[in-house]
Amino acid sequence: MSMPFYASPEQIMADKAEFARKGISRGKSIIALEFDGGVLLVAENATSLSKVGEIYDRIAFAGVGKFSEFDQLRKIGVRFADTKGYSYSREDVAGQALANAYSQAIGEVFTREMKPLEIEIIVAEVGDDRWEDHRRNSLYRVTFDGFISDHADYCVIGGNVDEVETVLASEYREGLGAGEAVKLGRKALDTGSESSANLNESTLEVCVLDRAKPGRKFTRMSVEEVKRMLEA
Repeated sequence: MSMPFYASPEQIMADKAEFARKGISRGKSIIALEFDGGVLLVAENATSLSKVGEIYDRIAFAGVGKFSEFDQLRKIGVRFADTKGYSYSREDVAGQALANAYSQAIGEVFTREMKPLEIEIIVAEVGDDRWEDHRRNSLYRVTFDGFISDHADYCVIGGNVDEVETVLASEYREGLGAGEAVKLGRKALDTGSESSANLNESTLEVCVLDRAKPGRKFTRMSVEEVKRMLEA
């Protein structure tokens, strides 16, 4: 009679984590960083598939890893925000609540399912001076196991995070202009790129949460706009 296969809970969780990390590390990095006009999101992305998207008035989403998995989460987040905004008011939709919901959902999959989600996400919220509870920018990172962390100034997911963060730690400063922030984002991403891609406007996806913009704050920058910002 053969012995049944057994693996300890610790080993199962470690194997899941290693599986997810390998999938995420193959993705290209994404940076969210604060600048003097709001929050900028910069992704290394030469495809037509968007890694960065709008969730609600002041909130953006960025995902790295398996596209089908993080895009499904983005859509769920849109529905979550729309429902809460309709049931209460638009100002009651906050990045922290959305990030907590993502953390719970991703953590449930990691704990209960055989295969974890091969993703990391950023939830970014730009401040709005009209409402006292929403004046500060907020950056949240949610990892494949549901662990959530909040970040000041900048946040990085995917790829060679340590190398990208090293550049940002040494060169980031408060009060960056939009053009300066894009240039810093490109430099940091280029440093972390395994192919030394010498990134330009055609291989960067750049989105902005503009604090001064009325209504919906999210803007996706065109190739021409990114080129002008890099050349300025």
